[in-house]
Amino acid sequence: MIAVSGRRRVVWAPSLGAPDRVLTLLALALSATGLLLVWSATRMQDDNGLLVRQAVAVGGGLVLMWLVSRVDLRVLRAYVPLAYVLTLLSLAAVLSPLGVRVNGAHSWIVLAPGVQFQPSEFAKVALALAFAVPLGELRDGQHRPGFGGVLVALVLAAVPIGLIALQPDLGTMLVFAAMVAGALLVSGAPKRWLLVLLLGAVGAGAAAWKLGLVRPYQLERLLVLADPGADPGGVGYNAAQARIAIGSGGLYGKGLFNGEQTAGHFVPEQHTDFIFTVAGEELGFAGAALIVLAVCALLWRGLSIARHSASPYGAVLAGAVVSWIAFQTFVNVGMTVGLMPIVGVPLPFVSYGGSATVAGLLAVGLLQAVHRTKSMQP
Repeated sequence: MIAVSGRRRVVWAPSLGAPDRVLTLLALALSATGLLLVWSATRMQDDNGLLVRQAVAVGGGLVLMWLVSRVDLRVLRAYVPLAYVLTLLSLAAVLSPLGVRVNGAHSWIVLAPGVQFQPSEFAKVALALAFAVPLGELRDGQHRPGFGGVLVALVLAAVPIGLIALQPDLGTMLVFAAMVAGALLVSGAPKRWLLVLLLGAVGAGAAAWKLGLVRPYQLERLLVLADPGADPGGVGYNAAQARIAIGSGGLYGKGLFNGEQTAGHFVPEQHTDFIFTVAGEELGFAGAALIVLAVCALLWRGLSIARHSASPYGAVLAGAVVSWIAFQTFVNVGMTVGLMPIVGVPLPFVSYGGSATVAGLLAVGLLQAVHRTKSMQP
């Protein structure tokens, strides 16, 4: 079946390769685990209202994942300019009166009472699609992107990163930087560009400090990382309680819904950024390790898709998505065990959050689209 819309041709599943069923099962398993952990973390708070919202987000995300996975990658490529422009407009809207501040960052847009979304999460999807164009669409005779292609990719990334810096959302900025680095590596761009990216990040950090964009609470979180025992009743409270919750679970945990730290809500934002502490307490080291292993298996499938992609564009796109999920998982788990500063990034597929959940499942849909597209030739 072929659906025609204007001058664009949407190619559905019969014209594509088979989906990666392992990838789909891993995404489903992680999402289901997330629902259980969110239920445990919130069941004493709001009569399962948050659980229902998360279930709706997972359901909507799975539908979008399925739809995107059934579209030829060439069609997705055709809509990249539109997706990129809409992303910039939404990020700019966050800084207008339409945006609201949550947990120190001006990152949300309220659509209706109780209904809001975070444009920066969907910006990850658009950015992966966008900077894969100059890095992955090579001229005849090219085996890797040249100076012009890399420069265009960095400019495409710099604009949304700059808008996110104004929110400010340090965690998302770091994720974007990891995506750019991963895309450069997969594209085969000269390694010196990674040095340029690193120097640019250092310069951006210095500029943010000079312009007063670094908030005092962000600096305090870095100081807590250097001295984990500092002010456990103040700025170090979140980190201290997270370690207590994870450590109390032992090897096999206290059992789902039986976590005392979880039931007592000692860890703030436990259903969102600190959902891994629920796994550590109630499922123990074994259960938490299985979650990490499931994410690693998903990343391995993503890397395999990038390696066997029918086009450089698909390989770079898959590499950007894998870098996003890998870095975000590392930071989220790291900040709960005291290896990373608390920067406010959710655990992919597991943490509560409609925008992050839908965006993560969309990313899996992109990986499937790369996997199923047999050729980028017209």
